[in-house]
Amino acid sequence: MISTSTLSLSNIPPTPSPAAISDLKPISPTASPDPPSSPDSLSRRIKSSPQLNRWSRARAVRSGRKLSRPVERSADEMTASDSPARLVSDGGGSELSPRNDGGRDGEPLAAAKSIYMVSDGTGWTVEHSVTAALGQFEHCLVDRVCPISTHLFSGIDDVDRLMEVIAQAAKEGAMVVYTLADPSIAESARQACVLWGVTSLDVLSPITEAVASHLGVSPSGLPRWAPGRTTPLGEDYFRRIEAIEFTIKQDDGALPRNLHQADIVLTGVSRTGKTPLSIYLAQKGYRVANVPIVMNVRLPETLFEVDPEKVFALTINPVALRTIRRARAKTLGLSDSMMSCSYSEMDYVKQELEFASKIFQQNPIWPVIEVTAKAIEETAAIVLRLYHDRKNRCSMPRISKRY
Repeated sequence: MISTSTLSLSNIPPTPSPAAISDLKPISPTASPDPPSSPDSLSRRIKSSPQLNRWSRARAVRSGRKLSRPVERSADEMTASDSPARLVSDGGGSELSPRNDGGRDGEPLAAAKSIYMVSDGTGWTVEHSVTAALGQFEHCLVDRVCPISTHLFSGIDDVDRLMEVIAQAAKEGAMVVYTLADPSIAESARQACVLWGVTSLDVLSPITEAVASHLGVSPSGLPRWAPGRTTPLGEDYFRRIEAIEFTIKQDDGALPRNLHQADIVLTGVSRTGKTPLSIYLAQKGYRVANVPIVMNVRLPETLFEVDPEKVFALTINPVALRTIRRARAKTLGLSDSMMSCSYSEMDYVKQELEFASKIFQQNPIWPVIEVTAKAIEETAAIVLRLYHDRKNRCSMPRISKRY
């Protein structure tokens, strides 16, 4: 399935058959699609990703970089200047939308460059690989000095459809990144990209060949979800299902008598991300329980009776916590007057964090993990590293250190 609604492949010349790949004519790298002839053609736009926008700008603010602000323009100015070269996407979206703000220090925006992600399966691997790589370019994505638009083409399992995508990429000057398990289809993609002058990258073949060489076994060449490839429901599958069920039942301090059955116990004040972190770890097969810390509320005795090496404490910056709590209150429909309750007031937030900190100091075996500005995946990686270090009795830093 082609997961974008913006790219029209109907105007591409007939694509070559697998036998005719060698007869393909290179397309000039300077060739570009004809500009739209009317404003209506600009309606097919790629929407920027609001999530990446917020994420990138938040990182910029934390690093102290100055952000450019949108510049108001009249309707005439927008009509004259909103050309395809000004269509911008921050990646991950399916539509481009014109920006009306300039680059850093008022510089004009560069033309958005496209990255086509092609997969014969769901596209999870290639999408996350490209996302990880784009993370190294936050410095130019924030101010849109190097705007990027990404398009995911999943389920591309035959050469004809593959050629259509690569032909479109050649017309737009896009880069093609692909994960194709079938060696013959991957080779067809490579040849077509070379002949048509398309920048390309094969993500899957190098590591597959390296593993095959290491194991001394040839790969099957079948996509993960190919009809001829069946994956039986094994022990790992049922372990993950059991972990998810256990974690949901133990959420927010429920059934504290079952804490000794958990692999990992999370504790911290409200809105430190205990529940999403618990669910994320449960999907990896770990039974997780989380226990909230509320000021002047007695914690369950079982929290101090379980193995302290499986308890992990979460803390956060008070300013960030107050912001999160106020946002949470707004999503619940609370008015400003109702939000003045102590739950989201700075004094109360600081007192509650100090209350939790004293509990952590009384239990020095619990690692204290600072979750401010950390994604769930980052916090989970720290928890699992410490968990397995302890389980395997590996050397590790001082327990009292904050992570």
